[in-house]
Amino acid sequence: MEIRRIGIIMNGVTGRMGTNQHLERSITAIIRQGGIKIDNDLILMPDPILTGRNEHKLKTLAERYGPAATGQPYKYTTDLQGALDGKFGDYEIFFDASGTLQRGRFVEMATQAGKAIYCEKPTATNSAEAVRLAGLVRQAGLKNGVVQDKLWLPGLRKVRMLQELGFFGKILSVRGDFGYWVFTGLDLDQPPQRPSWNYRAEDGGGLMIDMFCHWRYVLDHTFGPVRKLVAYGSTDIPQRRDESGRVYPATADDSAYAIFLLEDNTVCQFNSSWCTRVRRDDLLTIQIDGSKGSAVAGLRDVYVQSAAATPKPVWNPDVAQPIDFYEGWTRVPDNIEYENAFKLQWEEFIKHVALDTPWKFDLMEGAKGVQLAELGMRSWHEQAWVEVPELS
Repeated sequence: MEIRRIGIIMNGVTGRMGTNQHLERSITAIIRQGGIKIDNDLILMPDPILTGRNEHKLKTLAERYGPAATGQPYKYTTDLQGALDGKFGDYEIFFDASGTLQRGRFVEMATQAGKAIYCEKPTATNSAEAVRLAGLVRQAGLKNGVVQDKLWLPGLRKVRMLQELGFFGKILSVRGDFGYWVFTGLDLDQPPQRPSWNYRAEDGGGLMIDMFCHWRYVLDHTFGPVRKLVAYGSTDIPQRRDESGRVYPATADDSAYAIFLLEDNTVCQFNSSWCTRVRRDDLLTIQIDGSKGSAVAGLRDVYVQSAAATPKPVWNPDVAQPIDFYEGWTRVPDNIEYENAFKLQWEEFIKHVALDTPWKFDLMEGAKGVQLAELGMRSWHEQAWVEVPELS
């Protein structure tokens, strides 16, 4: 049995998402399970080195997660260029989870070093830069990818299963509701649960640039290509408190509303907000209505209602509603064990790099998400429908 080492430079994983989803629940989890078993003759084993600006944070992460996975702390360094140049060993993959505004420089450095590149979204704050980075990496002939984790969520995987089974018939509409209340830090004993840069446009923050990147790949790879949109954004809360306790002006949109028209004219509505209190099944729910049946998908669970089980309500506001509209829905069972979505995509990308397996979620796919966010901003400011042209 060959255990093939796959060296991974993990840059900027000291942030919340980088630590929790990528370092702990993906790479560390893969190592602890014994690597990625390809067949009886080959296992791919990740070997990470953590890079970033804050040596103390890197050391803390290396000592927290390394021993449980490998028996010793992970390697770490603040010398990213040295890691790319092979100063600390051979590493095939460069992963970036730093801030969006810093991503371009890091991708350029990794490209010059000839590394396979995998990074968080958004890949940039404007589509011209996102396309430039995608072209730079493609021209260098390097394998590359962008995180599109929601496609691996149990909820969306079950939706695709229902599609393959023909459950929906013709899909008529899609409606997504995402968000929750993010505390401002201005209330006593209620610290904010998201980083302050998310609410400063000058630092790359904003709900459209964050969530429209998700909605693009969810729609394109589940329901069909987006061809037209109209959007509106809002900065609902003008002030928040940052990590150092200072009150700052919130300059980025914290709520965004959109109608996306797909290539086949399916209408998709998505409401996104960090200023809403949840009264639904999950932080994200997507309702799909079809001619033969409907489904409501959360992050993990999906509930369905077929045409035969659909009730026939009568509008009468003068009496209490006699129908319990939740009763007619059936939960789709978990017939397999669903693993972490980020981990599953990591495994696919590592196999792509090591074995040249098929892969379609490259930096150009990431650029499409940035494009949709940029067009959403344009629609908002022009108060008009806008077309979504092909990117090249």
